Amino acid sequence: MSQFLSGFGIVIAYFVVFVSIIIPIRKLFPPKSERFRKTLHMGVLFSIFIFLYAFKVWWHAVFACIVLIILIFPILHFAERLKGYATLLVQRKPNEVKWSMIQIFVAFSIVLTVGWGLFDSGYLAVASIFTWGFGDAAAALVGKRFGKHKLQGRLIEGVKSVEGTVAMAVVAFFACSAVLLVKGATVWYISLLAAAVAAIVASVVELYTRNGADTITCPLASLVVLTGILWAFGSIAPVWL
Repeated sequence: MSQFLSGFGIVIAYFVVFVSIIIPIRKLFPPKSERFRKTLHMGVLFSIFIFLYAFKVWWHAVFACIVLIILIFPILHFAERLKGYATLLVQRKPNEVKWSMIQIFVAFSIVLTVGWGLFDSGYLAVASIFTWGFGDAAAALVGKRFGKHKLQGRLIEGVKSVEGTVAMAVVAFFACSAVLLVKGATVWYISLLAAAVAAIVASVVELYTRNGADTITCPLASLVVLTGILWAFGSIAPVWL
């Protein structure tokens, strides 16, 4: 219990420090700034490292995610009543931030269970989250500013762009490749192959995911692809083998 509490304290400290930094700089961005939204996402994104290194066993990290999910709902539910909440966090519709945060920690709990718990490879969790996180940020920023060729269809929610989707695939590839190559768990060309397939799949999944659920679907799609390819080439193996 003391090890869990110590690790959870580190997680909470990280978010306290992040919030204390992000709030003062909020005024540097326009009220509906997409860049500020993605800055918030990046802060949460990098917390995956805290979960990996603050805890000694994988299920402590997963349990911490579950505890945060339980805490986030009531805290943000009441915070939504505060004046300026929606503007501060660039919330586009009611409950958006609350559900987004919950989905992120659900995704964290799954990738940590599979990557760290089942394969004893924490970098799988990082690669899966980074593929989505950096790719999604690129899609939003590039799509809004340079998206001229629109993608519309019955299964596509709203209007998305070719530029945004391509940007997601490219940035996701580089983010995923960086994690795999730095880890050096397999030969470089297998790492690049896995990253390329994961980036393309995540981009397609993001394109057809509705109601903001890409926070879960994209990391999980990336995780499935990376796990399948790396396992097939003998780079990883389940802990029971």
